[in-house]
This record gives sequence, structure tokens and C-alpha cells, in this order.
Amino acid sequence: MSARPEPATSPGPASTAASTAAPAHAAPAPAPLSTRAREAVLQRIVDRRYAQGARLVEREVAEELGMSRVPVREALRALVTEGLLELLPHSGVRVRRLERADVEHLYEVWEPLTIQASRLAARARAAGDTEGLATLEAALHQAESAAAADEASREVAAHTAFHESMVAMSGNPLLARTMEQLSWQLRLVFGLREEPAHMRAQHAEMYRHIAAGDAEAAAASTLLHVRDSRAVALRSLFGEG
Repeated sequence: MSARPEPATSPGPASTAASTAAPAHAAPAPAPLSTRAREAVLQRIVDRRYAQGARLVEREVAEELGMSRVPVREALRALVTEGLLELLPHSGVRVRRLERADVEHLYEVWEPLTIQASRLAARARAAGDTEGLATLEAALHQAESAAAADEASREVAAHTAFHESMVAMSGNPLLARTMEQLSWQLRLVFGLREEPAHMRAQHAEMYRHIAAGDAEAAAASTLLHVRDSRAVALRSLFGEG
């Protein structure tokens, strides 16, 4: 005896939801306005369009960014919390001036982390990572191109990209999250200091050791680079080594 056919049914909630779900590769939602405002103000600090000690007026910043004052107010408050802006005694904020201790503390934290990043990047290369190595090489070429064109801000961005790519190549997500917290402070110091040619040569040396998969040589060359970077920063910002 043949089975009786099942009655037709209308789509249930699950099938209806599936039919109306967003495409699997839908574009990510845009960042909140306050986040975009924060990044725009940070970039202006790094580029020195907002100089150290400069007073920032919420209304003027909002007009410059083409935003309402609410997200700009939230962005400025966040940057006060992060230590890049400081509250004025009566009203408003200003760009915080870097003190020698700020730079010293930054390098004390950055040095062991970036040395470990270079060591792990070399190990990743030894294990066959070619994509991360290509990203490092691209950052080197960008720095050389920017230096040849005398574009200081683009050279700073390329140097920052080199270090960030090295961290990404390390494959350690905890290290990456920790280093991300230092990112803008490092960009600020890199942007304010001189960028002598030998800094590019040091990056090239670090790259060679990473490309060879030599973890300890990469770490040693990174240590020398960070110590020299610190001396350059102190000399550029405070006239001392």
C-alpha cells in the first residue's frame, strides 16, 4: 500500500527568516559616528594639524569634520580618557603635551613586546608564512618611496605599518590586542620625531632576519632598533639622548 502524501504546509518562521536573511557576504556596518570622529581627531594629532597644547573647540571640530556636536563630544571625552587630550581648567580640551616620562614609559612597554613580535614573525616565516612576509616587504617599499618623495607623514605611516604587520605576522592575538592599545601613542611619537635614513636601514635588517626565519637574530636587530628609536625620539622631542 502506498503512503499517503503529506499535506502542503506554508513556510514556518524559521524558513521565512532564512529567506529574508541578509546575504552571507553583506558589507559590514559603518563605524559609529563617534568612532569615526575619534579616528579623525587622532589622525590630525598625529599629522600635527592639531599641535601639542592646541585648544580644541567642540563646535569648530564638528564643523571641520562635517558632523554634529554629539559624536564629536563623545570622541573628545574618549581621547581625554586615553590620555591624548586633557581637560582645561574651565572648559574645553587641548592636545596633551608629551613629557619625557611619557616617552620613556611608552618605550619601556613597547620594547619587549615588539622584540617578541619579531621573534614570532621569524618563526612564522620558518613555518612557511609567505603572505605576512610580503606585507612586511610592501611596508619597506612604501617607506622608501615616501622618503624619496620627501613625504614625511607617509613615511611615518609606512614605518608604523611595518611594525603592525610584524605583529600580525606573529600570529598571537593577545599580543596583537595589547599592541593595539599602544598604536596611536606610537604613531604620535613617530610623527613628532625625526625619521633619519638609518631607521629604514634597520627595518630592512629586521626584515632580512625574519625572511631567513632566524628568530634570535630578528629579536636582536629589533632590540637595537627600538633602543635607537628611543634615542632619536628623546633627541627630537627634548634635545637629549
